[in-house]
Amino acid sequence: MTSGSATAPFTVSALLRASPLPALEARVLLGHVLGWRRTELITRDDEPLDGGAVAAFRRLETRRAAGEPIAQLVGVREFYGLAFEVTPDVLIPRPETELLVEIALAAVESVAHPRVLDLGTGSGAIAVAIASARPDARVWAVDRSPAALAVAARNAARLLDRGRPGRALTWLEGDWYGALSACEAPEFDIIVSNPPYIAAGDPHLDEGDLRFEPRGALTDESDGLSAIRAIAAGAGPFLAHGAQLWIEHGYDQAMHVRHVLAASGFANVQSREDLAGIERTTGGMRV
Repeated sequence: MTSGSATAPFTVSALLRASPLPALEARVLLGHVLGWRRTELITRDDEPLDGGAVAAFRRLETRRAAGEPIAQLVGVREFYGLAFEVTPDVLIPRPETELLVEIALAAVESVAHPRVLDLGTGSGAIAVAIASARPDARVWAVDRSPAALAVAARNAARLLDRGRPGRALTWLEGDWYGALSACEAPEFDIIVSNPPYIAAGDPHLDEGDLRFEPRGALTDESDGLSAIRAIAAGAGPFLAHGAQLWIEHGYDQAMHVRHVLAASGFANVQSREDLAGIERTTGGMRV
């Protein structure tokens, strides 16, 4: 052997062992780089990797170590059983938001061809999940960010059947109900929203994944309730009689949101707990 002999290439197992990241995160990133399923990382763990793959993994490893979200690094996050494209222009879909989808679907279960409005759609996760579960639903989705709407439209095109009875989703750019003035919007059977509800100055905005997500989708730069007040106050003319409005909110905001909905004339106002037992979603009925 000469002193100039080449270094042996990394195998899958060796590269994962050498990573400073948590094991699950390292496996997700390497699987993304290689285009392998998790089972392949196990069954092919002794295969040598070429230098390009190792370098690509190292770049993602460094970015993750600096705090960038896994979902943005791999460009996808599963939500309600669907794989959504994720970019820095949209919030990362979170498991607790699936509660809002479940509530919406239950609310329109007996309604044929329900008309659904999603305010602040972001990646389109809520709107597309509802449209996927209810192919007959007609769904409108609003966001003030054209970049977010582009991501949402791509998700819908990839995840939904083009021949669905409810037809293609309607994407509208604007602030809340103001976007509806540009089209002939119907009275909706349900309105749902996951608006910015983090108060300005909340230290969580400077922690974890939130540092890399669009700030305008996270905080209202006020008390965390201004968007919720606007949505509740403006909903009446756009809801059919007996239709419902449901809003996701912060872990400690349920009582405040109930008061906002009651003050806006909603009946049967109530909050629902997520799987962690936290009142995460509040809604009411138009009477």
